Amino acid sequence: MLNNQSITVVMPAYRAAKTLEYTWLATPHDVVDEVLLVDDASDDETVAIAERLGIKIRRHPFNLGYGANQKTCYSDALEQGADIIIMLHPDYQYEPRLATAMAAMISSGVYDMVIGSRILGGGALKGGMPLWKYVANRVLTAFENLMLGAKLSEYHTGYRAYSRQLLLSIPWQQNSDDFIFDNEFLAQAIIGGHRIGEISVPTKYFPEASSINFSRSVRYGLGVLWISLLGFLRRLGVFHHRLFRSAEK
Repeated sequence: MLNNQSITVVMPAYRAAKTLEYTWLATPHDVVDEVLLVDDASDDETVAIAERLGIKIRRHPFNLGYGANQKTCYSDALEQGADIIIMLHPDYQYEPRLATAMAAMISSGVYDMVIGSRILGGGALKGGMPLWKYVANRVLTAFENLMLGAKLSEYHTGYRAYSRQLLLSIPWQQNSDDFIFDNEFLAQAIIGGHRIGEISVPTKYFPEASSINFSRSVRYGLGVLWISLLGFLRRLGVFHHRLFRSAEK
């Protein structure tokens, strides 16, 4: 808890048996009040390890997708009354200890959302990010900044923190159940005028870390271009896609 605000870490998990315990041990339990793991029908020991560690678990009966996993994460965290929700992948690719700093940026009242950027600090390639992914990241980010009128260092990180108020004001329930969910959410936050902060986060690429293959990356990239164009049309007032309708409407 920080500034009398409760903090919940949500872990969207799929086949995280080899890395879950490392992530759990590095999580700052002195400030995190609750950890919730949502397992997307893993066929390994993810759930058994989570049970041994005493992590609260929600399990999907079959694989629903990365976006659907996050929907369950946020719905459950909000239902449990969390004030700050941090999404931390259990694959140990991102540094769990920085959850404290991310939560502090929100609990201070300065930001509504904080993203852990792999680009700030210049450590992405040093951490093992494949060159083609780095180049794609930079090109897509430049296009998105232009279309959405923002100046973020990257849009494709999976390390994010949200205020309760933000999650209640964005219609993320209607977003994709696939990987493009993350990009839709960030575009919604930008178009909605929410305050977004960034923090430099070192990342690690290794065989056990989750990653999408080249073909799915291409599909994701095309989706990013489409969402960016929709955001641009929304900014111009030409076309109001349902993606950018407020939760109250």
